[in-house]
Formats: sequence, structure tokens, C-alpha cells
Amino acid sequence: MPLWCCTGFWLSTLSAFLVPLQVLFGILPNADSHFLYLPALASGRSTINLNQMNFKYGLLCLAAACFLASCQHSESPTAHDSHGEKEHHSASHSGGHHTGVLEVTRPIQQDTLYYNEYVSQIQAFHHIELKALEKGYLQKVLVDEGQVVQKGQLLFEIQPTIYLAEIQKAQAELAQAEAEREKARVEYDNIKALADSNIVSVNELALARAELQKAAANVDNAKAEVSLMEAHFQFTQIRAPFSGIVGRFEDIRLGSLLDEGEELTTLTDNSQMWVYFNVPETVYLNYAEHPSDASSLMLRLANGKLFDYKGKVTAVEAEFDNTTGTIPFRATFHNPGRLLRHGQTGNILWPVQLAQAMLIPQKAVYEVLDKRFVFVVGAEGRVASREIQIAAELDNLYVVSEGLGLEDQFLLEGLRKVKNGDQIEYEYKAPEEVYSQLGLHAE
Repeated sequence: MPLWCCTGFWLSTLSAFLVPLQVLFGILPNADSHFLYLPALASGRSTINLNQMNFKYGLLCLAAACFLASCQHSESPTAHDSHGEKEHHSASHSGGHHTGVLEVTRPIQQDTLYYNEYVSQIQAFHHIELKALEKGYLQKVLVDEGQVVQKGQLLFEIQPTIYLAEIQKAQAELAQAEAEREKARVEYDNIKALADSNIVSVNELALARAELQKAAANVDNAKAEVSLMEAHFQFTQIRAPFSGIVGRFEDIRLGSLLDEGEELTTLTDNSQMWVYFNVPETVYLNYAEHPSDASSLMLRLANGKLFDYKGKVTAVEAEFDNTTGTIPFRATFHNPGRLLRHGQTGNILWPVQLAQAMLIPQKAVYEVLDKRFVFVVGAEGRVASREIQIAAELDNLYVVSEGLGLEDQFLLEGLRKVKNGDQIEYEYKAPEEVYSQLGLHAE
């Protein structure tokens, strides 16, 4: 340690320093206890009051004390740092006893059921747009948005006046055509009788037969026109093609002038639902080998609850999406309570059975840059960080595929209290006890 850092050095220096200062300031003792002798500054003798000089002397001593304290302070950290370095080394050498007794355990291995989860879109088995097939004023709105309707129920009606008139006109033309046909038939019968008696020529009979056929064709044409007008009239009445739920009305109101083909609303049959989701190629290949594994799918709704009924895969699309590397699947769910609606979202839970899977608690794992590690406790309580690979995630548990053996002991708690290479005091906790607390029955 340098000489100038010693307290004794500065005490000696201070003593030698104070005397010249006394002389410099002219502070010398006098026989009179109340006065100090002050040497003549110009000529003659002068005296000064002791109280005044005590104030100056006190300031001088205070400055010296502060200077000395700063020297002691600069000396103290050096000693403290040296002492702290010794304590840290001691703690490290003794195995980190400051962490206390920590719990360790081992993995377990057993058959495990877990679920792959996929984001899904829910669509109704039947979902159509209802459009006006005729032009006209909207005369009646007989339902409301969200109303459940039955097949054949009248929903909307377009003003039918023009179409009724068209029907009447077509019917009149039909009656006229039928009369013309009857007239042609009578003429044909007369000419045929005359032709049989050789009174008229065969050509006249042929002409009468042609007129009769023409009249009959006109009747057929008039009948078709009546049917067409009746169809136009029926199109003014929009009925439900199947039972379902009426959707939101488009920009229509009672009295709106509708164009042909204008959308009115939608109709949805949600008694059965299709749920679409994308799976990676590995899952698709596993499904191709074991399609029965996809016969008990579950659906998690947006509120976290499971849908009451299970579904199954009923269709797979023809090609993969090269961008995502996935292929769309379609599962079918029965929806008797009509809880599911078209356009809803959820998560498909696909059950996967793992034979003799290795399980560890999630709380024993920590992450660094998207990698997962555990602290393995080896001989003499020495901890070592080890990377592991996670195959699946369960409630409070991980399924480990690589990085850990069944006989490995790993740290269960206090992961932030230790670092790689520390020596700890630990207490072994049986896996059965650990995993039962996490809700898993350890076999």
C-alpha cells in the first residue's frame, strides 16, 4: 500500500503543517489568558481578542479534520474490497451455502395423452345469400335479423301487381289459342269428310291438317307463357329454401326499390358445422397412416371452454400451401344446440398418444434465446446447465425428447439462485410426490 494512503503519514504531516499556519496567521499565546500576541504588522504591538482567534483556529482544525477523513475514506474501500473478494471466493469454494437447501427430482416415464392444438375457422354446413330474382318494390318484410325460420317460410315479398297482370294476360292469350285450335279442328273434320267423299282435294285436307297443328302449337306456347308469368310472380315471394337462421339485412328497407339479383340477407343452417384448420406435413402423414386417430377431435371455444360434442376429420384438401408448408383439413361437428355460428373461431384439439414419454415439470425449465435448459445436479451437488428438446407441452409439464435421462437429477426450484458450476446443498424429492402435486398420476 502506498505511503500516502496511510493515516499515520497524514497525522505527522498535519502536525508539521499546523505550526507554520499558526505563525502565518499570527496566532501566538500570550500571558494573558484572554489575549494572544499578534506580531506587529507595521510597527508597535497589537493584541487580539481570544474569542476571535478561537473562531479562526476552529475553522483551521475543521478543514484539517475533513482532509483527514477523506484520506481514511479512500483507504477504507481498499480494505473492504479485499475482504469482500475473500468472502466471495470462500462462498464459491464452500459450494454456495447462501442458496439454502434446494429440492431436486428425476423425470418420470409413462404413456401420455396430449393434444396438438390448431387455430380453426368455423363455417355452417349450409350458408347462402338470399337475392331478389325480380325487380320491384319491397312490399313486405316478414322476418327479423337472427330469426330462426323453417323451410318454405315466406320471408320477403316484392310488389306483385305487374306480375299478376302478366299472368292474366298470358291466361287470356291461352284461352284465345285454345279457341283457335278448336276452330281449326272443326274445319279439319269438315274438310276430311268432304275429302273422303272426293268432294275436295287431298291438298285442301293437308292444309286443314296443318292449320290444326299450328293452332295446337299456339296453345302449347300460350300455356308456357302462363307458366313463365306464374314463375315470375312466385319469384316476388322470397321463401326459405331450408330451415336456418336469417342473417343481417343488407341495405334494404320496406319500400326499397330492388334490382334483379340484389342481395337481401343470408340464411344459415347451423345444425352441422364444418371446422377448417391447417396441419403440418408430419401430422398429415401420420393421419394418412392412422386415420382413426382423427375421429375424436375436440373444439376449444374463444372463452376457453370445450364444445360439448366431438368431431372427426371428413375432408382433406388436394394440395399443400408452399408458403406455410401446411395442408387444410376439414372436421365436421354436430351442433344440436345451435351454439356454433357461421364465421366463429376456435381451436381444434387433436389427441396424440405417446408411449413411454419422459415428463418433467415446467417450473424446472428456463429459457435462453428460445432454447430450453435445466440444471442437472451431479456428484457432490455440482450443478450443470443442460439444453433439452421439448416434444410437447402439457398442463404444468413438458414432454422431453432429448437432453435428459431417467436417472438424471435436476433442480426443481431456485433456478435464479444458482449458476453453472455452483455446488449446492439439496434435498431429493421423490418424483411420485412432485408429479402428483401437478395433477399427474405417476405410475
